[in-house]
Amino acid sequence: MRKIILLGSTGSIGASALKVVSDIPERVAVLGMAAHSSAEKLARQANRFRPSALCLVDESQLGTLRGALEYQPEIYIGEAGLIELAKMPEADMLLVAIVGTGGLRPTLAAIESGKDIAVASKEILVMAGKTIMAAAQSCGVNILPVDSEHNAIFQCLEGRKANDVRRIILTASGGPFRTLPAAELEKVTLQEALQHPTWSMGRKITIDSATLFNKGLEMIEARWLFGVEISQIEVVVHPQSIVHSMVEFTDASILAQLSHSDMCFPIQYAITWPERVANSLKPLDFHHLGSLDFEAPRERDFPALTLARQAGELGATLPAVFNAANEVAVDAFIHEKISFPGIWRLVEETLAAHSPVANPTLDAIIESDAWARKEAANRI
Repeated sequence: MRKIILLGSTGSIGASALKVVSDIPERVAVLGMAAHSSAEKLARQANRFRPSALCLVDESQLGTLRGALEYQPEIYIGEAGLIELAKMPEADMLLVAIVGTGGLRPTLAAIESGKDIAVASKEILVMAGKTIMAAAQSCGVNILPVDSEHNAIFQCLEGRKANDVRRIILTASGGPFRTLPAAELEKVTLQEALQHPTWSMGRKITIDSATLFNKGLEMIEARWLFGVEISQIEVVVHPQSIVHSMVEFTDASILAQLSHSDMCFPIQYAITWPERVANSLKPLDFHHLGSLDFEAPRERDFPALTLARQAGELGATLPAVFNAANEVAVDAFIHEKISFPGIWRLVEETLAAHSPVANPTLDAIIESDAWARKEAANRI
């Protein structure tokens, strides 16, 4: 029985995680849940799963949460509350699915308290991968990836060493504009960018998929998760989203992980690892699957991958700036302040203006994140 704390229970990853819990209740129990401000949704989830503790970051919604609860759990508030929730001694795993820097300190607190980490928040490893992985190694805990691509790589690498790897191949759907001529990208609307061809996700990650920034973030994340260089990580466009990623080994053999596009697959494996547990998820039927296509990404038209590779290779505080500037740029696009290509232009300008801090502390990383948000906002 895994006893988990779920940070970000009201988001799309959190909802999928709770589906997994419902599917295999004999293997997973939720002891804690946290949300930023969705008090009513958090209350509905809590009333069903009955965790012993909750956290609501936005204190102004506390009255709404208390009024909607049908029982009396312990309630924490604010970012300090996330840290307290993450340290709950009764739990043995923290599943992190919150956006931004808010997950950094709770994750480190959970690691220091001896908990395994199931990580769905790209920002944690993009911004502070070296710090997080070093802390996990020091405390003897496991970092288990929840992203479908990294979870696929994790499965392909089971029992193998990093020096056995020649290439990690991340697959990308290509998003809704995979075949759109470059000249048309300036005219892209928000509604068009939100029409993902294979996945149902939140607005931020859906737009990141359309720009390929999600793959750039995943490249940096994979570098830390699997102990390889950025130069060993490649991206291939695979529109069907059935092959979730691949690993090529030094003998030129390639292993791939396949399943339907459903986040419950990687979430369950992260939670139940190293075991595989029967569930009600839909298996692949190869007789009806059809073809699987692969093609090179259009890096000239979608330069997010080039920017990510540069930030990942140089390291220091550049990955934190890359991530923060992208968040600001996506928000600006959502609010029609910049064009679709303006997203990567703004990120490129912000990276160019940054003076990297070598071997940064956690405070320096968070300061660089704040600087990048202010710098990007000023450039809009």
